[in-house]
Amino acid sequence: MRHPYDLCMLSDAAYMAFIPVTDVSAATSFYTDTLGLPVTDESPYAVVLDAGGTMLRLTKVETLSPQPFTIAGWQVADMATSVASLRGRGVDFLHFDGMEQDETGVWVAPGGDRVAWFKDPDGNTLSITSFAA
Repeated sequence: MRHPYDLCMLSDAAYMAFIPVTDVSAATSFYTDTLGLPVTDESPYAVVLDAGGTMLRLTKVETLSPQPFTIAGWQVADMATSVASLRGRGVDFLHFDGMEQDETGVWVAPGGDRVAWFKDPDGNTLSITSFAA
């Protein structure tokens, strides 16, 4: 006999992500114009974007203390092209003390994955990653 909780498995449910923002207008401009994510819905509570098939909600908050770690990231096929494209749209990539990053801000992990970090207008840390395998 199946347990009643077995009927709702999240592995079969669509994932959605939330990013807190204080200035919805500035955030929407950044995520749409700079990152290229299309808006699918807007409400007084959030702007909903399509992030490669995942619902990404820019959620309005009154105050925000950005976390010191990555809160969202995208997998890209070609790191050099992605970095160049984003830099061309005004994105500044972060450089961290103690990490061996190239001049564009790309760090190569021991396994060969390539990662670069940047911030949104609210200071949320975002990343792009190109996996080696």
